[in-house]
Amino acid sequence: MHTGKWILLGALCVLALYFIWRWWTYARAPAQRADKPRSGDFALGFVTNFFDTLGIGSFAPTTAYFKLRKRMPDEKIPGTLNVGHALPTVAQALVFIATVSVGVTTLISMIAAAVLGALLGAGVVTRLPRRPIQIGMGVALLVAATLFVLSNLNLFPGGGEALELKGGLLIAAVAINFLLGVFMMLGIGLYAPCLILCSLLGMNPVAAFPIMMGSCAFLMPSSGLRFIARDRYSLGAAFGLALGGIPAVLIAAYVVKSLPLVWLRWLVVVVVLIAAFVMLRAAFGRAAPAELAVQGEVR
Repeated sequence: MHTGKWILLGALCVLALYFIWRWWTYARAPAQRADKPRSGDFALGFVTNFFDTLGIGSFAPTTAYFKLRKRMPDEKIPGTLNVGHALPTVAQALVFIATVSVGVTTLISMIAAAVLGALLGAGVVTRLPRRPIQIGMGVALLVAATLFVLSNLNLFPGGGEALELKGGLLIAAVAINFLLGVFMMLGIGLYAPCLILCSLLGMNPVAAFPIMMGSCAFLMPSSGLRFIARDRYSLGAAFGLALGGIPAVLIAAYVVKSLPLVWLRWLVVVVVLIAAFVMLRAAFGRAAPAELAVQGEVR
């Protein structure tokens, strides 16, 4: 394995340990301890991260579940996604970076761009009031549903055979991955757009897996700490996602490896569209006095 990959894997392990330590420090506060995980959080973490490892994506179905079940205030959903799915995504990245061939320069530069975009995006999202976040997540769910439909209809670009990008193609990939990192903070999953990006630029679609998983594995702990510091997430739900998700990743990567997923994507489309409708209705509907008061406090 290339030396650059060993350095990348080592840095990812250090980041994950730092994330765990910082998260534990914040979670020990008395106000945080009251937020306990529920059995459904563990199950959700297992299911979404199992299929995430196989290429389904975890953000859209998780957002749909949280919204339809009213698990937490809407403004805490983006932070819960980034904090709760961070460690399972690190597990995915460790597996795929180590086992899939891809150009190291392409891999590292696209990951760095996504992390920078996420850090800038998190700084904005953690300060937004509820309504803009609801609108952003509603649009994100519609985007996710569209990508699922395109995937089911085999309308994604087929890709090429390249394992790395150079010159103008690499610059374009880095710039777009930066934007995808920003959008991640509003709940728009990076996996499908990154896969489309790599395929359009002529890369082998398999080579996109360490890029998209590595991008998320580095950006989610980094940005997640900002959500944790501002208490813009649900500790219990995030803990359930993480604890349920890690074993699911290992099972999917080493035991199952592949499944026919078209039927599942159609089911996800239906659920995500319902959640998008509910989210946007809440954003554009008439807010109750109590909700307006909360939004005023956030501002």
